[in-house]
Amino acid sequence: MSMVFIASVNGTGSATSVTFSSIPQTFTHLQIRGFIRTAYASAFDTIYAYNYNNNTGSTGSAYHLLYGDGSSVAAGSGTGSFSTPLGYCPGNSATANVYGVMVFDILDYTNTNKNKTTRTLFGYDNNGSGQVGLTSGLPLTLPGTAAVTSLSLVFNGNITTASRFDLYGITSSEATGA
Repeated sequence: MSMVFIASVNGTGSATSVTFSSIPQTFTHLQIRGFIRTAYASAFDTIYAYNYNNNTGSTGSAYHLLYGDGSSVAAGSGTGSFSTPLGYCPGNSATANVYGVMVFDILDYTNTNKNKTTRTLFGYDNNGSGQVGLTSGLPLTLPGTAAVTSLSLVFNGNITTASRFDLYGITSSEATGA
C-alpha cells in the first residue's frame, strides 16, 4: 500500500465548507485528514460530506454513527439524509484553542461497478469532555456508482483559519500487484 499527498485546503474563517475538486482518478481509495474547529455557536459542530462531483441536488445516503464522550456512549443511524454525517468537531463555545481531528476514507472511489462507501474516525478533547467516534456511510444517489471527482466537507459554522484538510490517494497492493 502507498499513500500520495494530493492537495491541502485551509479554513478561511468566513466559509462553512472546503472543497476538493479535480481529484485524480489514479488511486484505489481516497483519504482526507482534518484538523478542525469552527465558529458554530455550540460546543461542537457536525462534519458532513456533500456535493460529490459538483452536484448540489438532493442526495440520499445511509449512515451509522457510534461515539462516546467519556461518560456515555451513543449510536445512531439514518437513511435519506441530504448529506452524509462524518462526525463532530469543536465549535465556538468549546474550550479555547481546542481542535478536533478526523480521518475520512472513500473506498474504491473510481470503481464504477459499485456504490461508494465511506468511513470516518474523529475525536477531540474539550478539557476532559469532548467526543471520539466512528461513522460509516453509503452515499446512495450521488455519487452512487460514478467515480468521485470532487467533494465538499460542510459544517454549520465558519471553519477557523487554523483548520487544515489534506487529501491523499491510496493505492492498495492488490491494485498494483506489489
